[in-house]
Amino acid sequence: MKVNSRHLLLFMCLVAFIPFEANAIRKSSAYEKYIGKYGDEAVRQQKKYRVPASITLAQALLESNAGASTLARNSNNHFGIKCHSDWKGQRSYHNDDRANECFRKYRSVSESYEDHSRFLVDHSRYDRLFNYHATDYKRWARGLQECGYATDRGYANKLIDIIETYQLYRYDSAKAKKEKKAKRPAAAPLAREVFRTHGLIYVLAGSGDSLDDIAADVGFSAGKLRRYNEMPDGFPLETGDVVYLQKKKTKADKPYLFHTVRIGESMHSISQRYGIRVKNLYKLNGRKPDFIPEEGDVLKLR
Repeated sequence: MKVNSRHLLLFMCLVAFIPFEANAIRKSSAYEKYIGKYGDEAVRQQKKYRVPASITLAQALLESNAGASTLARNSNNHFGIKCHSDWKGQRSYHNDDRANECFRKYRSVSESYEDHSRFLVDHSRYDRLFNYHATDYKRWARGLQECGYATDRGYANKLIDIIETYQLYRYDSAKAKKEKKAKRPAAAPLAREVFRTHGLIYVLAGSGDSLDDIAADVGFSAGKLRRYNEMPDGFPLETGDVVYLQKKKTKADKPYLFHTVRIGESMHSISQRYGIRVKNLYKLNGRKPDFIPEEGDVLKLR
């Protein structure tokens, strides 16, 4: 439903005085230390093989528990890659899906990163992933699960959660960040079409949009939009993403009672879909902030 411009201007005057609540983001110091240590290696792999650095880092963090797993400590294997019939290198044996399974062993962590990239490039079942843009970490995460990289039904959602919690998408555009971006001239307020859903007003992100671009077009500060949409600075938008111009609700409107989770969805993306604050979505479902939904989970919306 489209919104009348006069009504929006009145609304903007009112919300200017609404206080904001800061959301605490759970983070692990071990994860942050690992990212600082191996972030450059992930970027090198992206430049060489076109595997998104965010995906590489997220997989390494998840598979190796930030380098603390037995496999990572004893074999430098940070991606949980098993031997397979084509492996000619060193081996180690650990219990996984079955007892005493064969895993690849490396001389260094960088060798593990290199082999992970080669593993994706050389195995045809992952070919379709390389049709996705290097900044499209959501499609890469979904594709990895669909192509069978892991048997965990929540694998893609866990990768996306790690990428968004630690803002790993910044590594996917590391090269672009060094180039000075041309300053976009401020547009007149209400330069975008405004809609209403779930009793909330919103605009839709276009190709290449950022929250800064949208904020300039609708006469809001970027900080407000980040808080309304619970997005950190630099959060990548996709074409068609909903960007709310007011604070989200504590529960969904009727008739939206439940949501069945799909591959690649996060608590944040579900909250955006129904206009619910993330913390309330956790609360409605009796979940702690470290909960990551899996495909097929049913979540309460009100």
